[in-house]
Amino acid sequence: MRFLKSYAVIATLVFAVFVLAAFAQKSGKQKFEEIDVERINVVERDGKLKMVISNQERQHPGILDGKIIERYGRPRPPGIIFFNNMGDECGGLVFDGDRNRGQSLALSFDRFRQDQVMQLQYSEGSNGNNSAGLVVWDRLAPDAQAELSGRFLELDKKQNSPEKQVAMKALREAGLFGFERVWAGKASDQTAKIVLSDPQGRARIKLSVDAKGSPKLDFLDEAGKVTYSVPDASSTMKK
Repeated sequence: MRFLKSYAVIATLVFAVFVLAAFAQKSGKQKFEEIDVERINVVERDGKLKMVISNQERQHPGILDGKIIERYGRPRPPGIIFFNNMGDECGGLVFDGDRNRGQSLALSFDRFRQDQVMQLQYSEGSNGNNSAGLVVWDRLAPDAQAELSGRFLELDKKQNSPEKQVAMKALREAGLFGFERVWAGKASDQTAKIVLSDPQGRARIKLSVDAKGSPKLDFLDEAGKVTYSVPDASSTMKK
């Protein structure tokens, strides 16, 4: 009888533990005071990836047009990567830095099936010089990007060979890496400025206030030569 009573008590306790555990799992909500983790994947109910929070070692390489982006020894910095309903990367928040290289942070927004078209960025060198600003790019149509990206990935395997350098220049001129159209922020020389560029990425208007507080407006031609300035440099020198 004693054995049966003990058995009944133990069985009841075990059953209670299973019930409580099942209830906790069913609620789907748990509370932690602190957790150490190398990577978190945020997914939908069907398992579709929506966001990755990760350190550098386990960072997601990225997906474009449904294909994993191969990086050949170029690790991604730690941070957060966002994914759209198609499963492609659509932006992210990344950061990196140390005492020797300085640090950098960037919040990016991508064009659909493309690279970033807008980015908030901050960069600080090991010497303390820093810059911060908003950058806007023009990007190729997705189909053209997919074709050129395939060529880039093949070239990426060839390290820094002369062949690669020539081909990379051609891809850059073809617009694979996009053309910067707008930069607005503070440069490393303490100049606050806005630079507006043409569709080929050539700066055409520069509005600035330098470290001494002097304002300036420059208009440039396609070769980068200043064609008109306010205030006029020659008249300023005469004064």
